[in-house]
Amino acid sequence: MRMAVDDQHLAVAAAHGDSEAFSALLGRHYDRVFALAFRLTGQRAEAEDLTQDICAALPDKMTNYQPSARFTTWLYRVVVNAAHDRRRRAVTRTKAASGWGDWEVDRQAAIAETNDQLDWLTRAMRALPDDLRDTLALILDDVTHADASEILGVSPGTISWRVSEAKKHLRALKQQEDAS
Repeated sequence: MRMAVDDQHLAVAAAHGDSEAFSALLGRHYDRVFALAFRLTGQRAEAEDLTQDICAALPDKMTNYQPSARFTTWLYRVVVNAAHDRRRRAVTRTKAASGWGDWEVDRQAAIAETNDQLDWLTRAMRALPDDLRDTLALILDDVTHADASEILGVSPGTISWRVSEAKKHLRALKQQEDAS
């Protein structure tokens, strides 16, 4: 019976503690959350961890859901924010490890270099600046420019510019690889 109820109604119910509504929402959107997390991180294990963290925190975050917003737009914003938070923590850990933790940084770089199971686009997206990668990840997930602008808090024109810039970066990377 819950499957006929739209996301907004389920989200309101979940925000008020309805565990069945929360389960229905999670069932509907888990794959999307994971796919976006994967595009934002570029690594399956990292995406799995990020998705798990998001799902664990989501019941508390649901209390902040505003029914005036589309649930999917709100959820994508939660995922993007969680990815940004994870990146900031990683930068902080890297700075803290500087000097005495160089071997771990080198080990992580070696692991990343030998990870040949990632496809070309995923590797190339990791080379993009965060704003371009975030934008492209959303657009590749069939989010409209208008929705992406709302999720990222920028104008639709900025989204179009970022997509154009990301394409330029990807073309340049491809040409570099082809020339090598």
